[in-house]
Amino acid sequence: MRHVATQGAGELSGQYCFTIETDPAELERLIDAVAEIGEKENWSPDLVFRVHLALEELGLNIINYGYDEGVHEIECRVTSQPEEVTIEVWDDGRPFDPLHDAPEADVSSTLEDRPVGGQGVHLVRTMMDQFRYQRVSGRNHVTLVSRRVG
Repeated sequence: MRHVATQGAGELSGQYCFTIETDPAELERLIDAVAEIGEKENWSPDLVFRVHLALEELGLNIINYGYDEGVHEIECRVTSQPEEVTIEVWDDGRPFDPLHDAPEADVSSTLEDRPVGGQGVHLVRTMMDQFRYQRVSGRNHVTLVSRRVG
């Protein structure tokens, strides 16, 4: 995992950039590093949990479904500001807009009756304040925003 940490000059925000390979162990290291950022930036435990879950779901979807073979890179930028946290994820996998291409989550059945899988994107959408996707220059770009207060 490559990591570049930058602190905004004269701003009350921290920006942290990471590049990982499409490997579950690398993803786990990224999640741990972002949790450390949360501690440093005084995120609430709830925000740390939501960011952890979002990165895990998005990262595993990219690793498991984004490529046919080979090792590829996932880029992640975390921007921590006093009012909100923004997580951006880029990958060059096959085009996949989680807002439109993900299967509809079954929220009407009991947990026991729901099929395994297919709930991750729904969870991320409901736990984050903003969830945006765009395909730019052959890359998927997901942006997640969560308020830090209230």
